[in-house]
Amino acid sequence: MQASSEKSAPALHASLEGRHALVTGGSRGIGLAAAKRLLALGAKVTIMGRNQDVLEAAKAALEPMGGVAIACGDVAQRDQVQAAFEHARALHGPVGILVNNAGQAVSQRFDRLDEQGWHDMLSVNLTGVFHCTQAALPDMLHDSWGRIVNVASTAGVKGYAYVSAYCAAKHGVVGLTRALALEVAGRGITVNAVCPGYTDTDIVREAVANISRKTGSSDDEARSALTARNPQGQLVRPEEVGSAIAWLCLPASSAINGQTVPVDGGETAG
Repeated sequence: MQASSEKSAPALHASLEGRHALVTGGSRGIGLAAAKRLLALGAKVTIMGRNQDVLEAAKAALEPMGGVAIACGDVAQRDQVQAAFEHARALHGPVGILVNNAGQAVSQRFDRLDEQGWHDMLSVNLTGVFHCTQAALPDMLHDSWGRIVNVASTAGVKGYAYVSAYCAAKHGVVGLTRALALEVAGRGITVNAVCPGYTDTDIVREAVANISRKTGSSDDEARSALTARNPQGQLVRPEEVGSAIAWLCLPASSAINGQTVPVDGGETAG
């Protein structure tokens, strides 16, 4: 009997069966990779984004896995967040897992950064996390169970030149993660952040194009400048970040709380 119990325990802790996960920025890149992993673990998943057509295409790609829905809304707009979450609940029930992945990065020298550019970076990358977390938290508190995973960045634990507003926002996400984790630690809810290094996503492809345009270097040279930051000499793959996110959502990860988990090939080690 003892041997049987030991064999059955891993299956129980490796499943998110019956859980509803909402992933912001879920139609591409890290968000889409996370959605795939969560679906594979048995969760029902709602992917949220601003572009209905892109969301529909992502849903079509994920539908063979089952249990996927979409919700359109801008995380920077509180009313749109509330409407998107209500739509998601109507389809899949209470939100038990929230992946705050929606983000945007714009490069600008600090002395040329205008107030609107500063505001835009904080609105999407930090205030969006605030809006979505406040929308999801009541469901988790009611059920005494929840997982919140904030996709921050290595820019949330160190600095990078020419992206001061982005760095400030991502540092804010890390601070919010640590503070909220303490508030809800006794309520069955964990709050963690993953901090990817340069990852093969649209944001990095735009960064490569921007570097090439401003420096006259080729795309390969610009890409090499980014991969050189990673001790492994490569860009992080979205699937690697998605797997880390899914691991933090598992029942067996309940003791992981208030942490920043780097997925960066060792860039921030030491």
